[in-house]
Amino acid sequence: MYSPQLPLFDTSLEFSWNPWHGCVRISEGCKNCFVYTIDSLAQKNAREIYKTRAFDLPIQKRRNGDYRIPSGAKIWTCFSSDFLLQEADLWRKNAWEMIKERRDCTFIFFTKRILRFLECVPEDWAEGYENVIVGCSVESQRTANERLGVFLELPIVERWIVCAPLLESLNLVPFLDSCKISEVSVGGESGAQARVCEYAWVLHLQQQVKEAGIRFSFHQTGANFLKDSKLYKIPKKLQRQQAQKAGINWNPKS
Repeated sequence: MYSPQLPLFDTSLEFSWNPWHGCVRISEGCKNCFVYTIDSLAQKNAREIYKTRAFDLPIQKRRNGDYRIPSGAKIWTCFSSDFLLQEADLWRKNAWEMIKERRDCTFIFFTKRILRFLECVPEDWAEGYENVIVGCSVESQRTANERLGVFLELPIVERWIVCAPLLESLNLVPFLDSCKISEVSVGGESGAQARVCEYAWVLHLQQQVKEAGIRFSFHQTGANFLKDSKLYKIPKKLQRQQAQKAGINWNPKS
């Protein structure tokens, strides 16, 4: 299970916006999806896609007329689903309109459905909205090869590669164009059925990304973390902390 707790912004102005909930598994990284896990505990069917009560959160206002989400906020978007999910096509136009209205905020969404991207953007997208960061999620060499070549050619202002849940060693060198990719973030899988994440895989990616001059973030270890041939069982509450303790995050501008 990959849970989106990414320490990519050092700011208190961070908000979560889930305009719709539920998803459909698309690849091996979805096997232990946290949405399915949480919904199953509540005896819900995660395959049932529905618009949430928070659908209009970005444009909600207080009694004094101010937006509830302040200017300058980072808004993590659609982490209880996939923003490019086909079942949400009828709602996405209104979501884009809210994103456009709130150009004073930055919206970040990750997707495994990057191949649908051009079908899902608004008519005035052109080269991309300045306030939208798009992350392409990959978990294996197969998904990296399938998605990242397309990702690099899309009209997007800022792109991240998100290797999560990391399931094997990856070679991202062919896709690490520092003019097009601003960050690579890596994380292991959480949950009771989590697959192993090896520290050697993380270090291999860090080396590739650093040599390409791109920002690198190790955001969580995952529940089953293999380091120096020893398997560590790491509770969810410590996975982010332990990743930070590794001290391998890197910023070429630092």
